[in-house]
Amino acid sequence: KIENMNLDYDLIIIWAGSAWYPAWMYASRYKIKNLIIWWQPGWALATSHRVENWPGTISAPGKEIMDSFREHATSSWTEILNEMVSELKKHEDHFHVKTSSWKEFKSKYVILATGNSHRHLWAKWEKEFMWKWVSYCATCDWMFFKWRDVIIVWGWNTALTEAIYLSDICNKVYLVHRRDTFRAEDSWVDIAKKRENIEMVLNEEVEEIVWDVLGMTWVKLKSWKELKSDGIFVAVGTLPNTDLVNEMNLEKDEEWCLVVDARQETSLKWLYAAWDVTTNSNKFKQTIMSAAEWCLAANSIHEDKMK
Repeated sequence: KIENMNLDYDLIIIWAGSAWYPAWMYASRYKIKNLIIWWQPGWALATSHRVENWPGTISAPGKEIMDSFREHATSSWTEILNEMVSELKKHEDHFHVKTSSWKEFKSKYVILATGNSHRHLWAKWEKEFMWKWVSYCATCDWMFFKWRDVIIVWGWNTALTEAIYLSDICNKVYLVHRRDTFRAEDSWVDIAKKRENIEMVLNEEVEEIVWDVLGMTWVKLKSWKELKSDGIFVAVGTLPNTDLVNEMNLEKDEEWCLVVDARQETSLKWLYAAWDVTTNSNKFKQTIMSAAEWCLAANSIHEDKMK
C-alpha cells in the first residue's frame, strides 16, 4: 500500500461537472481522502432550464439536481472548495495544485474533469438566451420544442443527425449552413434531403435572435431574410477545456480530447480524467455517461491504492 508521504489528500477532484458526485461517493466509500475544487458547479447541467433524462428524475431544473448533488456530498463529509484551479503540476511522487487565491495542496492522485466549452455563433441575443430558446444539445432539450418550428445551425455530422432526429419531433426544421455544400457524410445528407419537413438554407448565417415577451419568434439571417422559429440548436461543436494541463504534454486526439484508457487514466501516471474532456464513452456528451466515467475513475484509484 502507498505511504501517505505527508500529502494533504489522497485525491483531488478538479472541477465539479454535471455528474461529479459518483467520484466522491465512491472515493469516500473506499476511504480515499478527497477534496473537490470547483468553480462553476454543474456547468451546462446547472444552467439547464429543465432536465428530463436523468434516471429517477421525471422533470426538474438543472440547478435543483446540482443542489441535491452538493447536499449529498457535504453529508458524506467530503471537503469542497469553491475556487478556480490556476496551476496543476506533477512532481515525482505527487501532484501540486494551486488555486486562484494562492491556496496550495498536494495529492497522490488527481481526477481532471474540466469539461468543454460550446462553440458559439456570436449572434445577437444568443448568450442571453442560452439553454432557454438557444440549445446546444438536441438530445437534451428536444422535449421543449415538440411540434414547433426550430433551426439547426452548421453542416457537419452532428448538425445533420440532430436535424434528422428533430424532424420526427418538430413541425419544421430549418438547417442553416454558411456554405453551399455540407461537410457531413453523404448518407446523412441524403436522409435529411428526403425529410419533407427539413428545409436546407444554404449560404446563410444567423445574425440575430428576435424575441418578444412570449419567447423567441424568429431569427434574422445575414441576408436579412427572416425564419420563423421557436428555438435554435447550435451544432457548431465544442472545445475541451484542457489549458490547465497543456504543459504536461498529455496524449490528445485530433479534437484535443484527453486520451484515456479503459480505467480513465491519462498518459500521465496517477492523473485520471472524466466527463466531456475525454475520448471515452464514444464522446456521447450526456450526464449519465459522465457519471459512469467519474465512478470508474474513482474505482480505478482504489485499485491502484490496493496494489
